[in-house]
Amino acid sequence: MAISHLSSGEPISLMPYGKTVSGERSVALFKSEELEVIRLVLAAGKTFPSHSVPGEITLQCLEGSIEVTTDGDVQTLSANQLMFLAGGVDHGLLALTDASALLTIVLHR
Repeated sequence: MAISHLSSGEPISLMPYGKTVSGERSVALFKSEELEVIRLVLAAGKTFPSHSVPGEITLQCLEGSIEVTTDGDVQTLSANQLMFLAGGVDHGLLALTDASALLTIVLHR
């Protein structure tokens, strides 16, 4: 089954899931030739292994808290905080609590 992405001009809510966050799944909201936006959901204790992507990214924590490791440096990203990472930067995630975030990736083809 193909994932349904947002159409141009279509709004979507980014309100926190609240108590139901642990039962939600990550979902790609849209993808174009140059940009991908994902609602990332991580249950407490879940990790996203260290990796890098060619394009710049932003990670905006919508709820909960996420530990972000970049090149050996560890930062905690909490609700209502945004982090920018340059393209090619190794980064990994650890959900300190149930969390959701808006992940934006600039795609280099």
